[in-house]
Amino acid sequence: MFKAVSSPYLVPFNGRFKLSKSPTRPPRGAPDKDALKQQLKDSIAELSDLQEILYAHDRHSLLLVFQAMDAAGKDSTIRAVLSGVNPAGCEVYAFKRPSETELDHDFLWRTSLCLPQRGRIGVFNRSYYEEVLVARVHPEILKSQKLPELRPSQKLWRERLESIRDHEKHLARNGTVVIKFWLNVSQDEQRDRFLARLDQPEKNWKFESGDLAERGHWKDYMKAYEAALNATSESHAPWYAIPADSKSFMRATVADIVVRTLKSLGLHWPKLDAAEKAKFAQMRRQLDA
Repeated sequence: MFKAVSSPYLVPFNGRFKLSKSPTRPPRGAPDKDALKQQLKDSIAELSDLQEILYAHDRHSLLLVFQAMDAAGKDSTIRAVLSGVNPAGCEVYAFKRPSETELDHDFLWRTSLCLPQRGRIGVFNRSYYEEVLVARVHPEILKSQKLPELRPSQKLWRERLESIRDHEKHLARNGTVVIKFWLNVSQDEQRDRFLARLDQPEKNWKFESGDLAERGHWKDYMKAYEAALNATSESHAPWYAIPADSKSFMRATVADIVVRTLKSLGLHWPKLDAAEKAKFAQMRRQLDA
């Protein structure tokens, strides 16, 4: 089973992660913006090559889960990190409010339909974790989910987190490598990015009044994130808490973790057996003819 690659931003597996101690800015001595852009460029090139081997090897799939507060940079990070990957080998899904059909199933059903095939990279822009984040902050959402137990309780959240752990363990046992990124943006940086959406015409479309309402629940979201990350960061399905106040640092860091994760899998080009290779001379003669 896959084991998490080491990183300063790896959320520990002992349930002692403290969100208040998780940095939102790059560490002292971090490379400058130009160096980070070059680092990202190098990682993109490596990722492109690794994705081709992943596809040919056809034994693993890679699922990247992105969660964050609004304006943390999920969309732009996904776009930047995967910009060099063959579109045929990559699938991105953004999960919004569940449909009526989705509400007639358990909370893991709709994302299960979108899991990547072996040989491919799947990306979840938000995910089943919304059901222990948004639903926990706004428990009135549960009324539409037709649950046997109507009242939200600590037991409900504990059971959902247990279901997520079991789900991710099942995926890992069957060759899907799950790595999860929490893009940790500060409240001040979020405010500045919201203001930029208001001030710059080309960004106006990104702003939604509901974003301000959610900002008012910041402390509740932080508690929900801390509980979720502590309960579900495992060696086979790790969380990485990535400083997100610097987009260039965030993108370079995410790309580096993805590349090192793929390298850790021991991927290789498929090797044909002797009998198949023996046919090459005959095939070459046919082609030459």
